[in-house]
Amino acid sequence: MCKITKELNVMRRPDLLVQAASHGSHEYERRRDLRRMLRVAIPPTARAALERLLPIEAELEKRRRTGASTYSLTRHVDILVAVLAEARAFRGA
Repeated sequence: MCKITKELNVMRRPDLLVQAASHGSHEYERRRDLRRMLRVAIPPTARAALERLLPIEAELEKRRRTGASTYSLTRHVDILVAVLAEARAFRGA
């Protein structure tokens, strides 16, 4: 089992956060959204995208749990949308 798969398998988030991300995944457009989120000209593979998205999501989760003033629920849902979509692509590959 690779590192990414392990991280995805142990990831636990509040149901409401996951539901919001799941609902938003219907609007996810890989090319457009990864360019914006990761600031890359050409979207990477699903594996490469997850390698960059997972640390961002982990930092957002840390901020959420600690009640940091820098926490953005909108950004967290946005990143989780990408994580869900990229994880589907990664597992399907």
